Amino acid sequence: MTPSIRKATTDDAGALAALAAVTFPLACPPSSSPQDIAAHLANTLSERHFQAYLADPDVTILVIDASGELRGYSLLVNRPAADRDVVSVLEILPSVELSKCYVHPEHHGLGAAADLMHASLKAAADAGGRGAWLGVNSQNARAIRFYEKSGFRRVGTKSFRLGSTVEHDFVLERAVP
Repeated sequence: MTPSIRKATTDDAGALAALAAVTFPLACPPSSSPQDIAAHLANTLSERHFQAYLADPDVTILVIDASGELRGYSLLVNRPAADRDVVSVLEILPSVELSKCYVHPEHHGLGAAADLMHASLKAAADAGGRGAWLGVNSQNARAIRFYEKSGFRRVGTKSFRLGSTVEHDFVLERAVP
């Protein structure tokens, strides 16, 4: 069966947390400690946190569903950016944050990420956004290439705390279709 992209439900919270445990470490710089990654997963990507995201009216989570198995997800936040570094560089307003966009490594290179991105940008437009923005670790060359291929351009930088380490992210933005 061909995977489909759909809006997540509260029943997906556990599967989303399990998927995040596989995909989030792949986005981290090689120098990230396992302890910092585990703390981030526990503090922001646990089943309880996904339940809260799913209950938030300003958050949309889309999932790639392959016969009931989640193979990717995106999380969009439809509220003004709070980070001063982000606010100072965004040019296309109102803008929806693409907070998370991950695909299981077994599905890399198969077009799943492009399909998820297309659906995410449509969801951002449907939510009233004129633009979409995201933060990506400055060392994550694969993700940066994907986002640039998806029409995003670098507009600034921001800091991201991963446990005890401060990481540096590029802020990317694009108009939504």
